[in-house]
Amino acid sequence: MPQTALNLIAVGIFLMTMTSLLGPILQIPPVVPAAVTFGILGLATADTLSWNSRGVSLLLDLFASKEQRQRIINHEAGHFLTAYFLGIPITGYTLTAWEVLQQGRLGRGGVSFDTQALTAKPYEFEAMRLTLERFCTVWMAGVAAEKIVYGDAQGGAEDRKQLKQALVMAGLPEVGYPQKERWAQLQATNLLTRHQQSYSALVEAMKQRASVAECYEVIQQYCDADSERLAASN
Repeated sequence: MPQTALNLIAVGIFLMTMTSLLGPILQIPPVVPAAVTFGILGLATADTLSWNSRGVSLLLDLFASKEQRQRIINHEAGHFLTAYFLGIPITGYTLTAWEVLQQGRLGRGGVSFDTQALTAKPYEFEAMRLTLERFCTVWMAGVAAEKIVYGDAQGGAEDRKQLKQALVMAGLPEVGYPQKERWAQLQATNLLTRHQQSYSALVEAMKQRASVAECYEVIQQYCDADSERLAASN
């Protein structure tokens, strides 16, 4: 079951516990907390099985704090910027569950990429290896961005899942997955560090829901400033 559904279940259990404790004082019948918990568990299960957990995501979005929303933008901007510089086409992005629903998409949203290069028949091993490494770097860029900005990362579970699935499809031994993940995160960190001004400008553009083309323009606009800063530091 997705983490969002588990979070909702945890909230339901917490409410049941508090209602049970306060029930005698507030004169709440014992059947009430049980009914509430049963209802929440039923809704979470039905939503997971029939609606791909979008209902739970929408509910949790309503209670997301300003800080949580900003963290999501910083996370997704990391994906976006890294994909841009590694030449991976971006097809769109969403920052809330509501935006995902409006676009008629499945899943929890984020930055969408053109993955044809990754799923194409591997005619040339070296080309496919380099393509896989680029995608791995992009997938770990959200975690890298959060750690640069906040010192830790709260998101990234879905990104790690995608990375692992790609490595499995490539036939790579599982023992090397953690090393590949660390390598990809380091590459993403280095790229984001080199393009600090572009990243900051992109975060603001995505906050305003700029189009993909407009985000491209913003990044390019600040590329020269980042190059001059790196030249001066050397």
